[in-house]
Amino acid sequence: MSKENAKLKKEILRGIKFGLFSVSAGIVEIVAFSLLNELTGWPYWGCYVPALVLSVLWNFTLNRRYTFRSANQVSVAMVKVLAFYLAFVPASTIFGNYLADTLHWNEYAVTLINMIGNFVLEFLYDRFFVFGKTIDTNHLAKRAKRKI
Repeated sequence: MSKENAKLKKEILRGIKFGLFSVSAGIVEIVAFSLLNELTGWPYWGCYVPALVLSVLWNFTLNRRYTFRSANQVSVAMVKVLAFYLAFVPASTIFGNYLADTLHWNEYAVTLINMIGNFVLEFLYDRFFVFGKTIDTNHLAKRAKRKI
């Protein structure tokens, strides 16, 4: 296998891992959102934001360790992720609140739309900005490299 094919295969696998961990984070988010939406009288944003925070923490932890296998400082990576969400949360909350509470779209459909947007944007942001220079530097990556 050529070096380019090996690199492509590695990136495809990285994308699949990110997707699978994002699905698990989506489950965390939708369960938390559903519980808040059904058990409280809160508006859309009051259910969406806490569910999103739980999902982000879950996704960040798994993807940092297993997908990007980064040894960078957690605090540095978290600040970079926080910067992303300082823009994404207000934009997606205003957008979602408008669709759900003003246009009366189904809250779950709106949440799904926000989750898809988050998935695509966060992968690109994490891959190239948060972990870009530290990909495959943790102990898992080093152990895998020794096995080759």
